[in-house]
Amino acid sequence: MAKIFLLIGCIVMGLSVVIGAFGAHGLESRLSEKMMKNYQTGVQYHMIHGIGLLTVGIIAMKVTNSALLNGAGWSFLIGIILFSGSLYVMALTGITKLGAITPIGGLAFIVGWVLLAIAVIK
Repeated sequence: MAKIFLLIGCIVMGLSVVIGAFGAHGLESRLSEKMMKNYQTGVQYHMIHGIGLLTVGIIAMKVTNSALLNGAGWSFLIGIILFSGSLYVMALTGITKLGAITPIGGLAFIVGWVLLAIAVIK
């Protein structure tokens, strides 16, 4: 699983740079200030949790067969999709009801960090 999380982490980080650059250079004049802030928050959390995925992959190279690490990695990925993804879609479409999904992604982030902490302790 280590290589899978490292690969996913690399892809996620690359996408975060592309999405961030698109927002900074292609959307700044098209979005309201509030929606631009939402978009930037999505990018920020996307990058931070991409680093989290890379961290899981690096630790998994030393620890074999850890369900806690696997859970942390998948939680980070789900969080990126739900949290950052909902903010991106909301900013681009103006559909604010998607904001109801965002906290679920935030919860997935929290679960991921708790699982990673427990895995490190063990």
